[in-house]
Amino acid sequence: MNRGSKIGRRKAWLLALLATTCVAGASAAPPDTAAGADAGWILAHLARPAPTQTDFVELRGSALLKAPLRIEGEYKRPTDDTLVRAVRAPYVETTTIRGGEATIERGGKARRFSLSRVPELQGLQASFGAMLSGDRAQLERYYAIDASGTKQAWTLHLVPRDKALLAKVRDIALHGRGAELRCIETRPAKGDTQRTLLAGAARSAHGVDDAQALAALCQAQ
Repeated sequence: MNRGSKIGRRKAWLLALLATTCVAGASAAPPDTAAGADAGWILAHLARPAPTQTDFVELRGSALLKAPLRIEGEYKRPTDDTLVRAVRAPYVETTTIRGGEATIERGGKARRFSLSRVPELQGLQASFGAMLSGDRAQLERYYAIDASGTKQAWTLHLVPRDKALLAKVRDIALHGRGAELRCIETRPAKGDTQRTLLAGAARSAHGVDDAQALAALCQAQ
């Protein structure tokens, strides 16, 4: 595999990490009513201070695979400026983003590189930081936002405004129930949609291997 393709795969992993870890850890709470959920209500309920953590099940499609690769592990945000993705299966790997640097540890070896090499990742990190604080105005600097559904079952749809990020990610859909973020669907500019099930959805995915069933579980609210 050449260096260019490795960097491309690394960008995809980190885009998913930032999109997921920054909003992971929202705990379930009874929805107020069955009324419609607007973006302001959703953002207010997703805002969480560190530390947070949640299990995840990720499905990563590829034309080279007969079935999507299933990855399980835990997302952590131990401090406001640290993001961690700890993979437990089918391999063991830890990715940490802190201080403008990404570190990937696997098999006793660590690789480090600066996020300044990938400007779109810096923008993504800043935008999801705005989501954590419930700052809708700041988030809308980076994304066009659209909300649908009710407070009991909602979707927050994000379309990047930045051309560099849009060239990598078409859009991101967050699916939730009450104050619980249950699934993130990331549509890359090229390739298959990546789904990350979180919290209750990840627990419901235990023992489920069928790709269509897992995709349905992602959006079943």
